Amino acid sequence: MHICNVENLYNEHNTWLKTWLGTKLGCGYQAADLAQDTFVRVLMRHDELKSVHLQRPRAYLRVIAKGLLIDHFRRKSVERAFLEALALLPEPEVISPEEQKILLETIQLIDAALDRLPAQVREVFLLSQIEGATYAEIASRMDISTRTVKRYMQKGFAQCLLAMA
Repeated sequence: MHICNVENLYNEHNTWLKTWLGTKLGCGYQAADLAQDTFVRVLMRHDELKSVHLQRPRAYLRVIAKGLLIDHFRRKSVERAFLEALALLPEPEVISPEEQKILLETIQLIDAALDRLPAQVREVFLLSQIEGATYAEIASRMDISTRTVKRYMQKGFAQCLLAMA
C-alpha cells in the first residue's frame, strides 16, 4: 500500500487502530481521539512519504500512536500531580478553574521542554527546582562540579524560557 493514499490507509486501519488504542487506554473516546491524531500525523508527513511503499502499515501506525500514547500518559501524570497539589492548598489559596487550566497548560509545556534535555541536565534542574536542593548538594549527590551544576541549570532555565516564548 502506498502512503500517498491516506484515505485507503484510514479506511483499512482506523477501526483496528481505535481498538488497539482502546486496549491501552481503557476508554473508547480517548482511543478515537488518539487514532484521529495519529492520522493527522500521517497527513502531516504525507509529502515526504508519497513514494514510500508501506510493507506493514499497522506497524507504521503503531509507532506513531505509541509516541502519542507516551505524550498522553505524561500529560495525565502531570495533570494528576497538579490536581493533587491543588487539593493540598488551604481554602483561601484555591485558584479558579480558568487559572487551573492555564497553570496546567504551562506545566505541561515545561514538562515537554525539560523532556528534551539530556537526562543529567534534567535531573540537576529538577533536584534544584522541585526538591529545593542547593547547587553544592546537587554537585555532591551527583558527583559533578558546582560549575557543571550552574551550567546545567542555565540550560534548564533556557529550555523553560523557550517553551514559554
